[in-house]
Amino acid sequence: VQLQASGGGSVQAGGSLRLTCTASGAPFSSSGVGWFRQAPGKVREFVAAITWGDEATYYTDSVRGRFSISRDNAKNTVYLQMNSLKPEDSGVYYCGAVTPFGTVTPTTGPDEYDYWGQGTLVTVSS
Repeated sequence: VQLQASGGGSVQAGGSLRLTCTASGAPFSSSGVGWFRQAPGKVREFVAAITWGDEATYYTDSVRGRFSISRDNAKNTVYLQMNSLKPEDSGVYYCGAVTPFGTVTPTTGPDEYDYWGQGTLVTVSS
């Protein structure tokens, strides 16, 4: 499975972006998918995740109520809608997926994901 993340850009605080993670090579409708971000000099941190099947969603506290993760299995795509962006949301955003029938939770660490996209840069200015 190859993942392609896109949709990043530069916005002012309060603005919105929608990130897209598209899979190719194999369907990932049966895979949990997560979004992580990494700011310069910091470790990669969990942002949001969506399971397969019941499509349960999880968010880190700092984005809950502002970000929304969803998936369109027909398009092999997972979205991250980001609203009310803040400067502290800046960083490179990565999407990751686990092997089919694997689950994801907020505590699933980056090293437990099996596939990664190349990252897309989000810059939020104050």
